[in-house]
Amino acid sequence: MNKREIGQKYEEISLKYLEDKGIKILEKNYYGRGFEIDIIGKDNKNIIFFEIKYRKNKKYGYAEESVDYKKRKRMIKGAINYLIRNNLQNKLIRFDIIAINDNKINWIKDAFWGDDIGI
Repeated sequence: MNKREIGQKYEEISLKYLEDKGIKILEKNYYGRGFEIDIIGKDNKNIIFFEIKYRKNKKYGYAEESVDYKKRKRMIKGAINYLIRNNLQNKLIRFDIIAINDNKINWIKDAFWGDDIGI
């Protein structure tokens, strides 16, 4: 399996996991110039922008550690685009990470905010 296929596999696993947890999926692989958001979902209160990360082992660190400053900035850019495009500027939002390490899912809620990158 190549990297893209592996990524798609774990995004599908994450979709099922989130649906089982009551998240309504609004979009997957939402992208535009300079951004991509793996999954956009909704719970009772928030629109949630998810980044999915997978690591087969800890040789290069935990999956969640790979969501760096540049990735957070691109996600925020994508979230702003999505909210404006769908006239949802007044909604509560959240940025979460689904980290899969050694096939164990770790859902990190409120993983970061815009002030993390100076917004």
